[in-house]
Amino acid sequence: MEKKMGEAVARVARKVNETVENGADSLDLADCKLMMFPIGIYKVMRNVTEGIHLITLANNELKSVTSKFITTFSQMRELNLEGNYLHRLPEEMRTLLHLKVINLSRNKFRHFPEQLTTLKALETINLEENEITGNRQSIHETLVDISVAFSDPSKASDGEGGEP
Repeated sequence: MEKKMGEAVARVARKVNETVENGADSLDLADCKLMMFPIGIYKVMRNVTEGIHLITLANNELKSVTSKFITTFSQMRELNLEGNYLHRLPEEMRTLLHLKVINLSRNKFRHFPEQLTTLKALETINLEENEITGNRQSIHETLVDISVAFSDPSKASDGEGGEP
């Protein structure tokens, strides 16, 4: 167990260092078993955060995204949070003026994240395989110019105690 944890930490450190050293515009921490975004990364990346446009945190064990994460990486254009345990987003999401694509599929959302409705640059929202109930048609009507993907409604919970 300790060896696996050590390997996971080393993998995160390696990926962060590669991003910083190469001046890359993306940070890929997918499949790193993260339960939260590592605080130490903010310090290591402080000189390059403005240049990070794509962040992938897919297939981790995140239960939340912090305000600090959002405000630190304010220039993001694409955020992939697929396959975590998220059920809400921080209010600071409204400050991501350049965000074009957000992947929130395979999380635990029960309600549409309203913070996303104010993002003018947003083009695509993926909410497939969540437990979102409510009127999807009104969401599509509100977000006319945005591609919003939900799971097939016949396979989703109807909010009336039905099976997914």
